[in-house]
Amino acid sequence: MRVDITPTTEGVLNADAGSTVRRTVLPSGVRVLTEEMPGVRSVTLGYWVAVGSRDEAEHQYGSTHFLEHLLFKGTRRRSALDIAAAFDAVGGESNAMTGKESTCYYARVLDADLPMAAEVLTDMVTSAIIAPDEMELERGVILEELAMAEDDPSDVVHERFAAQVLSNHPLGRPIGGTPEAIRAATREDVWDHYTRWYRPDELVITAAGGLRHDELCQVVHEALEASAWDVSISGYPAPRRLGEAVQIPVQEGVEHHRKDVEQAQVIVGGRGMPAHDDDRFALSLLHAVLGGGMSSRLFQEVRERRGLAYSTFSFSAAFTDAGYFGLYAGCLPQKVQTVVDVMTAELEHLAETPVGAEELARAKGQLRGATVLGMEETSSRMSRLGKAELVRGEYTDISESLAKLDAVTAFDVQRVAQRLVASPRAITVVGPA
Repeated sequence: MRVDITPTTEGVLNADAGSTVRRTVLPSGVRVLTEEMPGVRSVTLGYWVAVGSRDEAEHQYGSTHFLEHLLFKGTRRRSALDIAAAFDAVGGESNAMTGKESTCYYARVLDADLPMAAEVLTDMVTSAIIAPDEMELERGVILEELAMAEDDPSDVVHERFAAQVLSNHPLGRPIGGTPEAIRAATREDVWDHYTRWYRPDELVITAAGGLRHDELCQVVHEALEASAWDVSISGYPAPRRLGEAVQIPVQEGVEHHRKDVEQAQVIVGGRGMPAHDDDRFALSLLHAVLGGGMSSRLFQEVRERRGLAYSTFSFSAAFTDAGYFGLYAGCLPQKVQTVVDVMTAELEHLAETPVGAEELARAKGQLRGATVLGMEETSSRMSRLGKAELVRGEYTDISESLAKLDAVTAFDVQRVAQRLVASPRAITVVGPA
């Protein structure tokens, strides 16, 4: 029996380059967002659960990442091999990613295989078994993954910097958990985390490529009806986190983490801005000017003119209610202070003097090209829909995004630089004593 989804369909949100974006809330409360791309033969499908590492109770630390692994290990209807074989048999691919505010299980398949992908992902998300023996096997795999990250000093400095700049806030915790937390996790802890967060009103399904929105909604609805979930609820789920920005205390000063490596990794930065901040387009341009490419100020000053580092760049991390920024370089240990001084001076110069017209135009061209080229992949468009629903609470098509980017002035960039300079300063160094 086909379900009438029309009353809960919000219609076309926007259209871009011939594609059509639509959003539907199914009777169960599950949200489905699609971008139909005529002429494209592939589809990327994502199942987003609005739970990340920031949502974990203390005794469940690491459970979100644990679940990312365990949901591929079997359901009531499918074994781990069945799940893998379903995608291998059609030349597709599947994977997952855990973030600080969401978890996404995704697949890329041919358009004809979209119903299969939706049925398998629905089964994985709604009907996982989390068998004790599989959990023990994955415990070892995750510990190896954490050990691999700990052996990479660039990974370590970013994790330590996030912890320093976000203080004791849950956003500052490593997404994958710690080895101690993973070793201590019990099946009951992970199962309770699963049943607490994996439910219809927390699920967002996004897809982009060669698809038909109503047909996907029908497939998803039928798969949910056959799942282990109670899908009898109705109504429009409200975004859980889209509130006012919070001011998380920054642990100011220098934190030096000893590691026996040849090169020191250093980040200097502070409090940034949340993902929905009105200045986010100006911030993107600031990073393009400051540290976004080979013509950027950091690259030219730190590497080309002074030879202080091989790699240097600037970055931001944005969440629903907070954010941070950083300036990064990898350099010889004896050059750390000089590198910090030079990077800081470049940021302060942006705050003191507006960017010139030519440099601003080059930065806009860089971001314009990167944005459009990135959106040629169905996976990028699928992710854009998921982040719009879960992080920003609104969808902006590429044309509108480019228009907002073009509207940014040199004084906007300067004002944002002044915001960053005014933030309490944190410096994280990973390297030898």
